[in-house]
Amino acid sequence: MPKDQLHLQVEPEVLRAARAKAREQDLSLQEYATEALSVVNSHGLDNLYPLPEAEPSEPPVFTFCDLFAGIGGIRLAFEKAGGQCVFSSEWDKFAKRTYRVNYGERPKGDITQIPPEDIPDHDILTAGFPCQPFSIAGVSKKNSLGRKHGFKDKTQGTLFFNIKEIIKAKRPRMFLLENVKNLKSHDKGRTFQVVTETMEELNYEMSARVVDARDYVPQHRERIFMVGFDREVFDGSPEFEFPKPPVRRKSLNIKTILEKKPDPKYVLSDKLWDYLQGYAEKHRLAGNGFGFGLVDGKENKIARTLSARYYKDGSEILVKRPKGNPRRLTPRECAKLMGYPASFKIPVSDTQAYKQFGNSVVVPVVTAIALRMKEYYCGQREPKKKLRQGQFV
Repeated sequence: MPKDQLHLQVEPEVLRAARAKAREQDLSLQEYATEALSVVNSHGLDNLYPLPEAEPSEPPVFTFCDLFAGIGGIRLAFEKAGGQCVFSSEWDKFAKRTYRVNYGERPKGDITQIPPEDIPDHDILTAGFPCQPFSIAGVSKKNSLGRKHGFKDKTQGTLFFNIKEIIKAKRPRMFLLENVKNLKSHDKGRTFQVVTETMEELNYEMSARVVDARDYVPQHRERIFMVGFDREVFDGSPEFEFPKPPVRRKSLNIKTILEKKPDPKYVLSDKLWDYLQGYAEKHRLAGNGFGFGLVDGKENKIARTLSARYYKDGSEILVKRPKGNPRRLTPRECAKLMGYPASFKIPVSDTQAYKQFGNSVVVPVVTAIALRMKEYYCGQREPKKKLRQGQFV
């Protein structure tokens, strides 16, 4: 019986791993790939990954939904604060795989295709809605391509208004929104004004603050967090008092998250290292600040911001080695840099893992905010004086 042919394009590390596994089992690469496809067809891709065992827990303090969930960084934080997730949504198929492996459920898909009334009632709405339409890098790229950004980006920029409709329909007691720092200054402040006016229209009191993760992990990463209270539930117009960062900045060091014996494949090739050095020198002479970021745990202890483009060349965070070219962070080191526990599973390729952690929140930052929100929810903290709507604290 004639056989069909299947031509695959895979990432280099996937091919190397497949060849190694094939040799271990005395199979050709073709035989190994055929067997692997047969196993997947028999069991289903999702079932190849062991699901986390359900841990006995006390009744939840509150319920929450996890919108634009990514790999569940916000969920992890709010579960630590005693919450129970009743709904999650994420459109990226690889992020959904990582989410399912770690939390035992596959998020629903595109939030624009889910009617707000179909979402379960919840006490707190959380959403790290897409930042590309507002980020400095995203805006620059869209400008260079002649594309619209911010709320004028019809693909991602309008997703905030889906959040608005969900809040309007479900009336959660509180919400937490997260985005890039540039959201507050985008379009000369008009974008953030739309956000605050929208929440005012919904009768929510909102407080916002830009938080730098370097007080929690050895990474300079500024993000804006917006916390809102339903005025119909909370008496008056409560102002949210953001938690003070822990007094540990001086003790944070990139070396605490580095592996002792990382795979040599993460070392930069001579060609790439020469290119990055030449690129940095070119922009230095031009008076620009572009270039690579080198950390060594001594003079340079704090990493630059890990971005979703890290898979391309790793230039924003390169680890200096005693000899030879520097190396990229490994995916597990990226997980640590974002505050994920050692038990967090990474069931995807390096490329996808870099994208996922680069798009994630820093878990300890959100945990601190979630714990503070819990205090308000449980009535353990009295509101301070009212702020002007959307004022930064």
